[in-house]
Amino acid sequence: MTEQNTRLGILLMIATTLVFAGQDALSRHLAGEYNVLMVVMIRYWFFALFVIALAARQAGGLRRAAATRQPLLQIARGLLLAGEICLMVLAFVLLGLAETHAVFAAYPLIVAALSGPVLGERVGWRRWAAIGVGFVGILIILQPGRGALQPAALVPLAAAAGFALYSLLTRYAARQDGAAVSFFWTGTVGAVAMTLAGVWVWEPMAPADWGFMAALCCTAVLGHWLLIRTYEVAEASAVQPFAYFQLVWVSALGVTLFDERIAPNVILGGAVVVAAGLFTLWRSRRAAR
Repeated sequence: MTEQNTRLGILLMIATTLVFAGQDALSRHLAGEYNVLMVVMIRYWFFALFVIALAARQAGGLRRAAATRQPLLQIARGLLLAGEICLMVLAFVLLGLAETHAVFAAYPLIVAALSGPVLGERVGWRRWAAIGVGFVGILIILQPGRGALQPAALVPLAAAAGFALYSLLTRYAARQDGAAVSFFWTGTVGAVAMTLAGVWVWEPMAPADWGFMAALCCTAVLGHWLLIRTYEVAEASAVQPFAYFQLVWVSALGVTLFDERIAPNVILGGAVVVAAGLFTLWRSRRAAR
């Protein structure tokens, strides 16, 4: 891996976070007007089309993309991701973009904490210490001892736990299935699940909002394509810390587009969580070496 490729990977990751931040802003707008399940369902329809089209262009086509020795695991992954997306979009409406992502930033810490029981990986005391510090940051954001904790504040935390488990199951699935197979199952299983859940809450959409929905679907496809390109040109451990740029972008969009006010405890707690997450990524990279 050359330095030039690593730099390109970093730039692609930053671009990816910017696109995903725009996707989150569009999701918040649409979910504020329509049922969350319907919004996520339509998004998944386009995502599934993208996945199927991508698989059809690869050697072996759809048959090879769908070939897995562990279908139940792949179905579980797809359901977890679909549920996590629904929780995140709901949290955008309940809490706003900035606070939701400040809490969701804890997912690398949850990954580190669960990597032992799920994957059998060894987690040293330094990473356990970072996990503890990170969850202190979550408590700073949620402020449970001041009577400010609302049930809605637990929604992004549940989303972070769901995404962490999805990430671990993805790593587990990679022991037998390639990335193309897992990607295919992620999109198709999610589309089927969201259709079964979302078709019952369908409601007419204003013409202008169909434009926003089209933009949401395009940003979803573009974001995933950029992410694929990122991991093609650079090692995941080198570019993963730059994924935290999404917290910066969504905070800026929340303030400018939705008049969100970011409380000092959210800024402080978010900084603690991000710092702890960066430390765990660094320790994981050293351990891998």
